[in-house]
Amino acid sequence: MADQEFTDAIALLKADHRKVEALFEKYEGTGGAAAKKKLAHRICVELKIHTMLEEEIFYPAYRGKIEDDMLDEAYVEHDGAKVLINDIEAGSPEDDFYDAKVKVLSEETTHHVKEEEMRGEGMFAQCRKVEDVDLVALRDAMLARKKELVAQEESQGLPPAEPHAVKLQPA
Repeated sequence: MADQEFTDAIALLKADHRKVEALFEKYEGTGGAAAKKKLAHRICVELKIHTMLEEEIFYPAYRGKIEDDMLDEAYVEHDGAKVLINDIEAGSPEDDFYDAKVKVLSEETTHHVKEEEMRGEGMFAQCRKVEDVDLVALRDAMLARKKELVAQEESQGLPPAEPHAVKLQPA
């Protein structure tokens, strides 16, 4: 399942980053609870799908081939985002701290994207130097998985985001 729009897996992930950045920017200028709820849901869905693609396909392909600390930090950053995503999805724009949670999610996402995309030493730069991983094959696997997840979202919705590295304690 090739898609000529994305030359490889990194191009696909970067396109996802730009899409979410635009959604966060749009949220900043949105008024009205219904519009905010709809936009926040779209942001959360995009981030859930993106983190699943990275955690299920992209990151495992590079485990042991780039700095393990960088991958570990990415998983933990995802977990922080997942906690906020689940909180935002369960809440409403009328709730205390709702806009603050969306803002912090935006800031955490911006930080994560910067670490992945940093020229020279970022995760994607390290990944490009690895010769025995086929970024086109990864793209194809990620696009197939993304298609499945989008279909699931449209038919029954995605389940809450599940932390990978951080174990939440019961309240």
